Amino acid sequence: MLSFRTLRASVGLVLACSVLPATLVAQDTTGVGAITGAISRQDGSPAPDVAVCVIETSQCAVSGPDGRFRIPDVRGGAYRLEITPSGAAPIQSDPVTVRAGLEGRVEVTLPSLEGLTQTVTVTASAFVAPEEIKNSAFLIQQAEILTNAAALQDISRYVQTLPGVVIGTNDFRNDIIVRGGSPLENLFVVDNIEIPNINTFANFASAGGTVSILDANLIQDVTFLTGGYPAPYINRTSSVLQITQREGSRERVGGRATFGFAGAGGIAEGPLPGRKGSWVVSARRSILDVFSDDVGFGGVPTLYTVNAKAVYDLTPKDRIWIINVTGFDDIRLGRSNDTEDIEDEINTFDIRYDGRRSATGINWQRLLGERSVGLLGVTYSTARVDQQVKDLAFGGVVPPDVPAEDVIANSPIVFRENSGEDETTIKYDLTSTLGRRVKLQAGGSLKLFRIDYDTASPFGNDSPYVREPGFAPFSLTRRFTSSQAGLYVQATQDLTSRLNVTYGARLDHYDYLSSTKVSPRAGVSYAFNDRWSWRGSYGRYYQQPFFLFLAAFDQNRDLVPFEADHVVTGVSYSSAGRMRATVEAYRKTYDNYPVAADIPQLSLANIGDTFATRDILFPLLSAGKGEVTGIELLAERKPGGRWYGQASIAASRARHAGLDQVLRPGSFDYPVVVNLTGSWLLTEKWQASARAVYLSGRPYTPFDLVTSTAQNRGVFELSQVNGLRADDYFRLDARIDRAFTIGGQRVTFFAGAQNLTNRKNFATLGWNRTRNMAEVNEQNGIFPLIGFDWPF
Repeated sequence: MLSFRTLRASVGLVLACSVLPATLVAQDTTGVGAITGAISRQDGSPAPDVAVCVIETSQCAVSGPDGRFRIPDVRGGAYRLEITPSGAAPIQSDPVTVRAGLEGRVEVTLPSLEGLTQTVTVTASAFVAPEEIKNSAFLIQQAEILTNAAALQDISRYVQTLPGVVIGTNDFRNDIIVRGGSPLENLFVVDNIEIPNINTFANFASAGGTVSILDANLIQDVTFLTGGYPAPYINRTSSVLQITQREGSRERVGGRATFGFAGAGGIAEGPLPGRKGSWVVSARRSILDVFSDDVGFGGVPTLYTVNAKAVYDLTPKDRIWIINVTGFDDIRLGRSNDTEDIEDEINTFDIRYDGRRSATGINWQRLLGERSVGLLGVTYSTARVDQQVKDLAFGGVVPPDVPAEDVIANSPIVFRENSGEDETTIKYDLTSTLGRRVKLQAGGSLKLFRIDYDTASPFGNDSPYVREPGFAPFSLTRRFTSSQAGLYVQATQDLTSRLNVTYGARLDHYDYLSSTKVSPRAGVSYAFNDRWSWRGSYGRYYQQPFFLFLAAFDQNRDLVPFEADHVVTGVSYSSAGRMRATVEAYRKTYDNYPVAADIPQLSLANIGDTFATRDILFPLLSAGKGEVTGIELLAERKPGGRWYGQASIAASRARHAGLDQVLRPGSFDYPVVVNLTGSWLLTEKWQASARAVYLSGRPYTPFDLVTSTAQNRGVFELSQVNGLRADDYFRLDARIDRAFTIGGQRVTFFAGAQNLTNRKNFATLGWNRTRNMAEVNEQNGIFPLIGFDWPF
């Protein structure tokens, strides 16, 4: 037995959740992390019966015969570890950081007796598979979002660079389209509060927008799950985007000024009394209107955002945190003066939009002994949209010699809305660890909705899917309340030292639809060795259509929650550093998807996300189905050295059917997607980043030229719905960062451009009513980037 009583020992710790924070993640349902690992002697043999304790919380574990240990439910923060071999004196480590929702695996090598100064070396893989999540998980660090040439410091745009994710109909929108699904199928969670939409310029039938409300400078890390996710997450059929915001400084009051695509603003932060907590506030305003009156779609958005977070440690076992996310936005699109080109289709409309959305949540986390933790959360979110659309070419072309002011004044309102949605959520999550091998999770939530709709499309919808104009006019003035309740239970356990299984289920009741659904979930992982592993998962997911779809027409009340079954399997390789390679195959099967009752070829899955609400409201039936299959290859290196980046290739096939049950290519069916992105630290002061993306041609439907010309509007050839493909999409983005030292602070300036080749990528096929002809709407051309980050 080694004796350490006369030795001074130091512990050098390299943890996946501190120096190497690129571990894959466990779901952050309780706001805690975990430390797992293995202890070995100098000769490499396992070291059993070694106690490892978190000094500040007295949480401990003892290594087993194989040298492995696990300390669950460690609250996020900086802690020292105490490592005590049997019969020997303890050795303390320097402080290490534990992040909520992350699981770091450490490898400890005990010191020998030689020499007076001993070192316990702790190393870790940068990619440790979590227990609960078996497949399709990505951890995104703040640095990747801030420096990525494609992201515009927007988390939604960053995840568009990941395998299985593609852009929507326009580069200027940040819609997330995952594995052939609709952008309406994504769940957003920020610091344990569920937010209906984290983006600006969004409507109630939307999950995307132009830019995120969230300030990337406040983001600590992001968990993105694209399939097979476990039971604690409320049902969404495509993905979960979970964001953890950083705490403010507990040492001093400080801040920073920022400038970029998302706007100009500042951040202030500081400690709470006694340094038992902290606060941080961010405020921004958009600046595009300073440089241009048209950024590619007939206008310039104006937005204001505020993000705030406060954390306080009530006791060593109790922590509370409060966050707020708020955004205000407005825009005017279309013709506004007599100098604009009236042959541009956007100038045949006058569109005015004003929106605001806010979410506030409070969470109370309590450590229940050494092996359990509970988290109570209460959230209130509210959103309002006030908009109107005038059709300046209603009944004919826009008169060229009539002043714009008169044309706008005399044109009819074809769509108007002054509506609001409020949502209150109460939820509780409990996690307990039983012995070494079993982790139990259980919880429930109750959502209360208050809906206030005042919207109308008095002249109906000139949908290109119908041969007669003025389809499905409606006027909706309704106030109602509803609820959604859910329960889940889940267990994760080691069947052997290499084989781990997760199994559980959700029970959800949808009050508005009078429907109750059970969602089974299961997963298995097998570690061939410390680097190679295989994982598989299955899950059934249900989702209620958005309330605006349900309330727009009486018959839509008969809809049922649509469902998607996920089957995912894959093999991964993780090196001892920051490298990872994965191959993953999946299949998604949709059923009971909302489809147009009067347009047999049209599924809501193919409509996607759009700013034009009136174009996507139809009488609906739950009769759609869909199939998506694919394979994804990923190689990546995470931040921590002189360079990091990723390369991925995804091949997939997405098919959706309307009421006619004919499976056609989905509107977001890109058979091949290639993404290359990276960042290089050229010197201590210069950093460069670039991204190249290739997407094979997107499906589209041609117009029936005879009918379209006769009616002077686009009418699809329904025998060829999504039957043609556009040219392939390619975009190259680049950015350069330069750091300066000003007033003792490191100030970073950056500049670059998106779509450096100025390629005119296909967006949609439209109809120009002034020219009475079809025209191709193109994506953004070259778009400049400039900004800075100035701490003080």
